[in-house]
Amino acid sequence: MPVVIVENDTSQWEDETGAVYHFPKRYQAWLAPGTEVVYYKGRIKDKAFASLRLSDDPHYFGIARIGKVYADPGSDKGDLFALIENFTPFEGAVPSKINGNYLETIPATRVKNYWRDGVRPVSQSDYDAILSHAKLLPSQANAAEDDTDDDPLTFTSAYEGSKVSYFGTRYERRKDLRLKAIAIHGLDCKACGFDFERAYGEHAKGFIHVHHVLPISEFGEEKAVNPETDLVTLCANCHAVIHRKRDMTLSVDELKGMLRGRWAVES
Repeated sequence: MPVVIVENDTSQWEDETGAVYHFPKRYQAWLAPGTEVVYYKGRIKDKAFASLRLSDDPHYFGIARIGKVYADPGSDKGDLFALIENFTPFEGAVPSKINGNYLETIPATRVKNYWRDGVRPVSQSDYDAILSHAKLLPSQANAAEDDTDDDPLTFTSAYEGSKVSYFGTRYERRKDLRLKAIAIHGLDCKACGFDFERAYGEHAKGFIHVHHVLPISEFGEEKAVNPETDLVTLCANCHAVIHRKRDMTLSVDELKGMLRGRWAVES
């Protein structure tokens, strides 16, 4: 059964359009891997977000599919992250109501509170009706983005002039992979445990480096990156040390061994 997922302009949930959907456990049964979803935004409440929306009115703005679902490592309430696959945006907003009729069928028992739900199962006919009014833009599933704001240092282990620099651009800076890796692994360094927000406060919230477990220089050809097994979160220091020697990338376990040795000496 298809599902409508709501993404608000401001929210307690750490949603990232087309990459990660963050939700409470009560919606888990509806957001199983493989579920087809339609993105929805309610009426605008803060005009500061107008330029980031397709419409000020309630509307649908894209489709996608639910990938793997993971427990939120920072939640003690059972909250979850769903990875988003094959996000395809609409060229224009599809209104929630056309010619006076809602595109979603509202049960008679839910007339007063239907729109409060952040996740809403819909019938296949409702899903098809929404899509019949949409013009789909190209899928953003494999879109590469120069995303250096949160990871300003590009680390690769390769000889100078190596042709694998292509892969550095192709994979290291794909924003959706970075966001998915953070949702899975959290924002603490998996080598030393450092947490930027805990150390520096609100200004550093959400900051962490994302490291390729297999060095990009060893890909050999284009490779599908699994954010669960191929990526890991590291602080800037640990990330830099792992890549300190261009012809030898340390493993995370090797780096942990170095740290344990230093801690043992100091204690």
